Amino acid sequence: MKVTLDKFAKLGIEVQLRTDLATGVEAALVHYVDRIESGRAPVPPPRFLRDEAFGAEEAALELAVAADARAILEREARTHQIPVSQVLAHAVFVYLADLDSISARCA
Repeated sequence: MKVTLDKFAKLGIEVQLRTDLATGVEAALVHYVDRIESGRAPVPPPRFLRDEAFGAEEAALELAVAADARAILEREARTHQIPVSQVLAHAVFVYLADLDSISARCA
């Protein structure tokens, strides 16, 4: 599955996770799908993501995504009326926010 990230999402992974992009995005996707499957669905993507002009592409990756995870991401895209690529970007932000929340509670 092709994943495109804007500059903000790319920077978030690089700065917060200090890992390569593919590993960070894969972790974010697993986290996002797990949240949905567990009934703790993340906040919906913000409305501005519907604007196709939002976030110029900064990085493109090709990731292997399991069929069941792909189906969940595609369902989310239909539900929120945004492209799958924007669901993936949202998944990155949800993951980073959840990590930040955990860090704040542990501090």
